[in-house]
Amino acid sequence: METKKATIKRENSNTQLVLELSTESVEIVLTDDNPNNIKFAFNKLLKELKNGLFKFDLEDENQDLYHHICTEYITQLNSEIQTVYQELTDYQLTAEQI
Repeated sequence: METKKATIKRENSNTQLVLELSTESVEIVLTDDNPNNIKFAFNKLLKELKNGLFKFDLEDENQDLYHHICTEYITQLNSEIQTVYQELTDYQLTAEQI
């Protein structure tokens, strides 16, 4: 299983969880309540998941509220990624099986 990097991008107006994929980054805005942002991010993760199982590790030194939120978010996301990958495998939808 490949391990990908997740970081927190803190700015004055927005804070984002940045998930590094093979060819691009996905940014989830933590300070905005926009479900389309989440859908867009998950669509990109799903496309990446078809190429093989991976998980995210958070690389962040600050022990603030965003760090704790993102740690829990990454834990849940990794669990979901594993479940979805198993379903993709069961239905023979991974890149190796197509």
